[in-house]
Amino acid sequence: MQIIQNQNIKNYNTFGIDVKAKGFVRITSENDLYEVLVRELSPLKIMGGGSNILPTDDIDAYVLRNEIKGIEIVDEDDDRVLVNVGAGEKWHNFVLWAISQGLGGIENLSLIPGSVGAAPMQNIGAYGVEQESTFHSLSAIHLESGVRKSFFKYECKFGYRESIFKNELKDQYFITNVCYLLKKNHHVLNIEYGAIKDVLKQKSITSPSILDVSEAIIEIRQSKLPDPRKIGNAGSFFKNPVISPTQYNNLLASFPEAPSFPQADGSIKIPAGWLIERIGYKGKTYETYGVHKEQALVLVNYGGSKGRDIYNLSLEIKGAVFKRFYIDIQHEVNIW
Repeated sequence: MQIIQNQNIKNYNTFGIDVKAKGFVRITSENDLYEVLVRELSPLKIMGGGSNILPTDDIDAYVLRNEIKGIEIVDEDDDRVLVNVGAGEKWHNFVLWAISQGLGGIENLSLIPGSVGAAPMQNIGAYGVEQESTFHSLSAIHLESGVRKSFFKYECKFGYRESIFKNELKDQYFITNVCYLLKKNHHVLNIEYGAIKDVLKQKSITSPSILDVSEAIIEIRQSKLPDPRKIGNAGSFFKNPVISPTQYNNLLASFPEAPSFPQADGSIKIPAGWLIERIGYKGKTYETYGVHKEQALVLVNYGGSKGRDIYNLSLEIKGAVFKRFYIDIQHEVNIW
């Protein structure tokens, strides 16, 4: 294990923000983490793939980059497989591995950036599927006591882009591995969301496989979202707000064309991108940063931007949305 002092993390965050960390440590095993804890380095910040953070200043902390790898089948029956995945694995690589093994359940989550360890923290989701639908459990180490603990689904308090690790237990645990239950056969495909059906139809695919669904979603995402290797970004910056029926009726009174998605509990989800586009921010540019021209949910760094500028833009958009629609939109990206 090596501690790098004053490490520039520009290449470790997908926004490409040029800031330094007090210290930087690659954690490739649990032993590395225990060595950090024994040395009593403090304070600590945990980094996965760096695809869901916005650094706004130099970081007065030791950044622990999770690089624990490995994918293995630990149990199976005739229908399902329990897979244990190192939290430092790239999420998309895990999806591709599952598809190559004929294992279904996460194909709709193709091309989501970031690490496997971040997936349960954020409860990532896309195209009608959230990771909690296949989540079984995870193992994590408490950063103060060093005690290892398993968390099962009911303990994680999953919600829309939420988990216990973003709330009550924020910054308290280092996730080492995650277990998922994937289906071996009789795959139930979710192709009703977005343009999946349209893409499959264009390809003349009438009986899609999990690979077909994955490839369709990859095509859709690549057409709508900027590649962070070319334009700095962290994907969707805001969550889609979930509002009450009363709020929804008030919205419809002024904006009858507003798109909506009814939720099981009676609440209504409104696309944040639609709200932002309606107030004129889609494609808006401020010198070296702005809002992506194809997707209003994505804030971008065109090169040389400061994280503070992008954060201030997010607050400006948040305020403008509330002023116009009386709807509060929340950051999905973690502000550092």
